[in-house]
Amino acid sequence: MPDPSEQPPAHYPVMQDEALEYLAIRPDGIYLDATAGLGGHTGAIARQLSTGKVISCDRDAASLAIARRNTADAAARIQFFHASFSRLAQTVEQAGFGPVDGLLADLGVSRFQLTSGPRGFSFMADGPLDMRMDQSAELTADELVNRSAETALADWIYQFGEERRARKIARAIVRSRPIRSTSHLAGVVERAVHRTGPMHPATRTFMALRMVVNQEQDELDALLETAPNVVKSGGRIVIISFMSLEDRKVKEKFRSLAKEERGLILTKRPLEPSEDEVRRNPPSRSAKLRVWEMG
Repeated sequence: MPDPSEQPPAHYPVMQDEALEYLAIRPDGIYLDATAGLGGHTGAIARQLSTGKVISCDRDAASLAIARRNTADAAARIQFFHASFSRLAQTVEQAGFGPVDGLLADLGVSRFQLTSGPRGFSFMADGPLDMRMDQSAELTADELVNRSAETALADWIYQFGEERRARKIARAIVRSRPIRSTSHLAGVVERAVHRTGPMHPATRTFMALRMVVNQEQDELDALLETAPNVVKSGGRIVIISFMSLEDRKVKEKFRSLAKEERGLILTKRPLEPSEDEVRRNPPSRSAKLRVWEMG
């Protein structure tokens, strides 16, 4: 848990203007931010409310603590909950509300998580092979890397990391066991496949392991299943994704809802960040925003 006396890390909520515009916020509305992160989107919504509320959720307790500090000026209009996508319906009920007027989910991993060495999300800072968003969860990246079968590792790296060299990487990992840190793992991958472009060769492997540790695809499926049931008629569902795998799932879900005549797709093609936003916040460059309106 972060020290309350520390300065919160810099935070740039991705596509904030577009998200707020499509949520069509009413001052008395109830909104669900399914990914509080460091509170950027939550605070922006809350500051447009008068009697309304934001139900703000995240599975990362450390991020929630920072989000509370970053939104202290709007605290009266926010209820924070430590909850994953699979518990959104129960969380809305726990907050004391029925269907909400809008739901926002930003599926990206925050720079706070990526640059925190002890969390082990990335080789940007050396640390243990952890990668848990929810620190109360049992499964860690260390267990995956050092105990999983080579075939399982290869399948995860290929499927979730979309890494064509997955089998070679998995073989190198198994031969290098025990692997004890993020920098050690990054070095093993780099020696196995070498660098062929600006992206570090371990990037996709780290992403895949993180997704498995946190069951991200299962949680996204839960979000897409739950969202239409917790948003009222005329309400909006706004989802920002950063990976083609996630964007495809969102697109397919919205198309499925359209076939069932449950509402309207408001973004025939996903919106992308402006050139100005990408200049100010380069990690936003891969963002895609899609919007659904409940019928």
